[in-house]
Amino acid sequence: MKITSMTTYQVPPRWSFLKIETDAGITGWGEPVLEGRAASVAATVEELSDYLIGKDPSRIEDLWTVLYRGGFYRGGFYRGGGIHMSALAGIDQALWDIKGKALGVPVHELLGGRVRDRIKVYSWIGGDRPAETARAAREVVDRGFSAVKMNGTEELSYLDTWDKVDRCVANVDAVRQAVGPNVGIGVDFHGRVHKPMAKVLLRELEPYRLMFVEEPVLSEHIDGFADVLRNSPIPIALGERLFSRWDFKAVLASGAVDIIQPDPSHCGGITEARKIAHMAEAHDVGLALHCPLGPIALAACLQIDAGCYNATIQEQSLGIHYNTSNDLLDYVTDPSVFAYDDGQVVIPDGPGLGIEINEEYVAERAAEGHRWRNPVWRHADGSFAEW
Repeated sequence: MKITSMTTYQVPPRWSFLKIETDAGITGWGEPVLEGRAASVAATVEELSDYLIGKDPSRIEDLWTVLYRGGFYRGGFYRGGGIHMSALAGIDQALWDIKGKALGVPVHELLGGRVRDRIKVYSWIGGDRPAETARAAREVVDRGFSAVKMNGTEELSYLDTWDKVDRCVANVDAVRQAVGPNVGIGVDFHGRVHKPMAKVLLRELEPYRLMFVEEPVLSEHIDGFADVLRNSPIPIALGERLFSRWDFKAVLASGAVDIIQPDPSHCGGITEARKIAHMAEAHDVGLALHCPLGPIALAACLQIDAGCYNATIQEQSLGIHYNTSNDLLDYVTDPSVFAYDDGQVVIPDGPGLGIEINEEYVAERAAEGHRWRNPVWRHADGSFAEW
């Protein structure tokens, strides 16, 4: 079997799908995208196709190695980073999809089989500009979810005012009161909090028995903040902006993080995400794969979750505020493959990634495409604020 063609589709609301075709008539799908840089990732996929057309798609580890390590130039090399690893991620997902379909088994069967039949998922409830977040949390719990995630703060300066701290605490308190003591609450600082204010917020949020605080500071600042994170009673989650096992190595060694959140559409796909997950298990760190993306990305996450003992909970984008024109289930022929029950989703058991893409609808929506960009926030003094 040989790879014959590779086609990318940029589809609303902000996703990119990849179709890899073979001379055996077997097609694999992946989701190579970096939010706000979808066209750049698609261009990189096209460049990497020179290493793939005519090759045997079953040699996934070898192809991954070539695509990662094959960027040498005289005197140095280019590898890693968000664009490269997101392109490689979508390719890797599609190759696993092809292999599973060729052998008639789900990807997790090829990776050693399942350690679980289903996994807990959480639902996004907002909080960017806090308003009625508690009501949203109650509605989500009433639909059967047992965990929610919210943004904790608005923009924060290095040293900011207590009214912003109080608003964050009041918002979390309202959600806790709305959902009761036993629903998990994740509070995402979204990398928009600098070290001085992160110290304050972590202390003030201790009474609310949070499931985790996500990205209390940006990943590049962990080394100077490790003591605070190690001593916080709140579980610390981080990793969506890290792109390889080498990026995670120092973070895991620091002992500052309790839950890692690699994104299999950003960190090199199923092949690399599993290696990161097993590194984390060796440090007794849990896994909560990042996935505010589309159905192919979620299917890939669930195949990984199936076989990773330390997988704890799965993010999913159904109803997330980014999904304004299309939502998670629109591009699959059988939406029941992601049926949620009692706050959990069953691991897809069909061949490959376990989902069937509605290719006709993908092509239709790709004709519209998208040009999604994140908002640009500014502080009161006019300086840039982390979003």
